[in-house]
Amino acid sequence: MFFVDTLELEGLGNRSYLAGGAGGAVVVDPPRDVDRVIAAAARRGVRIALVAETHVHNDYITGGLELARLTGARYLVPAAATVAYARVPVADGDTFPVDEGLVLRAIATPGHTPHHTSYVLEDGGRAGAAFTGGSLLIGTVGRPDLVEPRLTERLARAQHASAHRLADELDDDVPVHPTHGFGSFCSSAQSEGDATTIGRERRHNDALTRDVDAFVADLLAGLDDVPAYYAHMGPANAAGPAPVDLTPPRPADAEEIAARLAAGEWVVDLRNRVAFAEGHVAGAFNFEGEEKLATYLAWLVPWGKPVTLLAETSGQVADAQRELARVGIDRPAAAATGDPAAWVREGERLASFPRARFADLAGARERGGVVVLDVRRDREREADGFVDGSVHIPVHELPRRTGEVPDGVVWVHCAGGARAAIAASLLDAAGRDVVAVDDGFGAAADAGLRLRRPADAR
Repeated sequence: MFFVDTLELEGLGNRSYLAGGAGGAVVVDPPRDVDRVIAAAARRGVRIALVAETHVHNDYITGGLELARLTGARYLVPAAATVAYARVPVADGDTFPVDEGLVLRAIATPGHTPHHTSYVLEDGGRAGAAFTGGSLLIGTVGRPDLVEPRLTERLARAQHASAHRLADELDDDVPVHPTHGFGSFCSSAQSEGDATTIGRERRHNDALTRDVDAFVADLLAGLDDVPAYYAHMGPANAAGPAPVDLTPPRPADAEEIAARLAAGEWVVDLRNRVAFAEGHVAGAFNFEGEEKLATYLAWLVPWGKPVTLLAETSGQVADAQRELARVGIDRPAAAATGDPAAWVREGERLASFPRARFADLAGARERGGVVVLDVRRDREREADGFVDGSVHIPVHELPRRTGEVPDGVVWVHCAGGARAAIAASLLDAAGRDVVAVDDGFGAAADAGLRLRRPADAR
C-alpha cells in the first residue's frame, strides 16, 4: 500500500506531492519553503528517499536542491536539463526504489519543456499513481511557449504525443497528479475539477480526443500572457536556488516608510481592498494577501526593487514573505504592522479613494467626465466583451503605461475587483483621481452599460 499527500500552493496555482509507503517517500516538484515538506514527512513518519523534478520550472523557485541536501535524498532531475549542480540525471525508463515494493519509474513526456519527465509510482509492479508535472493536466496540458518562441509549435505537438503515451501506457484507473493547472499560468487553460484519472482524461482532454493538428491550432490560439517574472525563474532553478530565509523582516516606522517611498522603492499594503481604499499611506500599492499575491506582485514589480510590506498582523507579513520567496522575492526590505495611522508621520494623513459598483458607473457616465479603464487581460476582453468606450490596459502593463490613461476621473474595473484594486492603487499613487469598481463584470450589462466585443469594432 502507498499514500499520496498533496501540498497545495494556492497562490501560485500549483501542487507538490509527498508519496510513499510505511518507511520511505518521494517528493515531486517541491516548493522552495521546504519546511512544509519536511513537516508533512514527519507527520507520516517516513524518510524522504527521493526528490524528483518533472522539469526546470518557469513559474516558481524549487526547493528540491535544498530539500535533498537537508534530507540526504537522491535528487532526480531530467538528464537533458542543463543545470549547474550535482544531481541524479533521469532518463526515460529509469527506475528508483522508494520503499519496500514501491518503485518510481520515469517516462519522458516532452512538451511543456523539451526535457519534461513524468513519474509513475508502481506498487508491486503495477502503476498506482502518475505525477505528470506540466504534461497531462486536468482537462488540458501545460503550455508549450515558456522556453523559446521558435520551439512553441514543436513542443505543442510533443505535448499531444506525450499525453497519448501516458494514456497508452497506463490503465484508466490510475490517478493523475499534475503540478500545474489550479490557477497557474503554466497551464494552457484553467482546469476543471480537483482530481482526475487516466480514464477521465482519455474521455475529456483535448490532447486525447482531438487530432494533433486541430489540438495544436487551438492550443496555440488560446495561449495567454506570460507573467514577466517567469523570465527569472528558469535561470534561478538551473543555477541552483539558495536556501530560503523566512526570518522576520526588520520593522519600519513612519519615517522609514516615507524614506523608502521617496527613494522610489515599493511599499506594498497587504490589507484587503476595502480597508486600503478607506485609508492608506499615500504612494503605497495594494496587493491583497488573500489574493494571488505572488503572481501579481512579482509580475508588476521591477525585478530587484526593494519591497516593504504593510499588514495588520505579523502573521500576514510572514504568510506573504513565504509566498513571495517562492517566486524569488527573497527578503522584504522592512515591514510594519498594526494601525495604519502609525504608518504616516506626524501631521500627515492617510490617503483614500472611493469604491463603487457597475450601477454607480452607469450613473456617473450619464453625468460625463468619466474614464473607464479595463485592466483585464486581452483574452478576457475578447471572450466576455467590454464596456463601450473603455480604455484597455491590462494590469500587468499599467506601471509603464500610466501616462496613457486619459484625463478625468478614472473608474477602473477588472472581472471581480481584485486587480481593479491593484490598478486603482497604482493610479492613486501616481496622483490620479480614481474610483475602484469592486463588482463582478457580469453586473455591467445588468447596470445598463453597453457592452461590445472586438468583432463589433471591425
